[in-house]
Amino acid sequence: MHAMTPTALIAEDEPLLAASLQADLGALWPELQLAAVVGDGHQALAQSLRLAPAICFLDIRMPGMSGLEAAQALGEDWPENGPPFPLLVFITAYDQYAIEAFQAQAVDYLLKPVQRERLALCAQRLKKRLAEREAQSPPQALQQAMDQLRALIGANPAAPPAAAPARLEVIQAGAGATVHLVPVDEVVYFEAADKYLRVVTSEREHLIRMSLRELLPQIDPQKFWQVHRGTVVQARLIQTAHREETGKVTLTLRGRPEKVTASRLFAHLFKGM
Repeated sequence: MHAMTPTALIAEDEPLLAASLQADLGALWPELQLAAVVGDGHQALAQSLRLAPAICFLDIRMPGMSGLEAAQALGEDWPENGPPFPLLVFITAYDQYAIEAFQAQAVDYLLKPVQRERLALCAQRLKKRLAEREAQSPPQALQQAMDQLRALIGANPAAPPAAAPARLEVIQAGAGATVHLVPVDEVVYFEAADKYLRVVTSEREHLIRMSLRELLPQIDPQKFWQVHRGTVVQARLIQTAHREETGKVTLTLRGRPEKVTASRLFAHLFKGM
């Protein structure tokens, strides 16, 4: 049980910082067992799912997958009837803007370089939250964790507000010597595929070399809804939304035979009116 010996995972790509955090935690909170120390977001996700730590310390900026993206992926992949969802502490080198977003939603945030006094305060806060959580039912605790994650993604503290880039009207998808010009309004959904993006219309699909992260600021969020960390669907082309027992939602789309899954984090978009 987490109440007896809580476990933690540290995801930090700077080895010196990870070692210092590990040493300070060991001194401030000797009962806390360190389950793993990893250096990137993909490992943070994989090991958190495997080890189910009570607490995850996630650096915001890591290669491949940010701490915020790892937290989002964890929320989507966490087993419905599994152990309690980890309490999240973000480690950031950021400014006031990010900190305000974290203060509202994360259990805690730590500013680099991490000060020992501040970490002591964080440990107290975590102990209090772990004790509170013992009194909650697992579905209640999971729901609370999902609400916090959703708000964090919405606030997106990893990206301070910048001038909005121009809206994308046409996508140029190259295939050999031919370039297909695909009007964005004809796209049924976008799906992340490694370093590419699948652009799916009712007629066919194209691959473009762009990440979902790059695409999102260039499309209208009122028209295109993110329904999963790797999927964005054109809202007017969603035909039905069927809620599964796991909390996920299965979508049927106009003009496409396949179904698309909306994760628990985005299931709130589909409430019957």
